[in-house]
Parts: sequence; C-alpha cells; structure tokens
Amino acid sequence: MTRIELPLADLSVAQKLDLMERLWADLSANEKDLPSPEWHGAVIADRLRAVEEGQARYGDWDEAKARLRRELP
Repeated sequence: MTRIELPLADLSVAQKLDLMERLWADLSANEKDLPSPEWHGAVIADRLRAVEEGQARYGDWDEAKARLRRELP
C-alpha cells in the first residue's frame, strides 16, 4: 500500500473536517467491506446485558441529540 502524504498542517479546521467527512462517506458506502473488530461484539453484549439487568437504559436518538444541543455551549 502506498502512503499518501497530505499537507495537514496547511489545512484549516474546516478543510480537515470536510476531508474526514468525505473519507467516512466513501468508507461507509461499502460497509460490508469493513469488518467490525471482535471487541465491538463484546461491548454490545455487555451493554445489552446491562439493560436487561436494569443497570443501564437507553433513549431515543433524536431526544438524545436535542438534549446534547441544549446542554453543550
């Protein structure tokens, strides 16, 4: 694999974020080509167990985003 050199120090924050968004869009377009690490399954199993045992709870994603927008400056 060829290493790609980018002038990251010369990019603005907005340019870096745009680059990250473009990379993520490209990677996620072929998500089946991106295998999840084994530890993802373990984390999900732990979280499901915690919910089932009443040690954790979860909420609606839209409600969570709205709450974070209210709480963050």
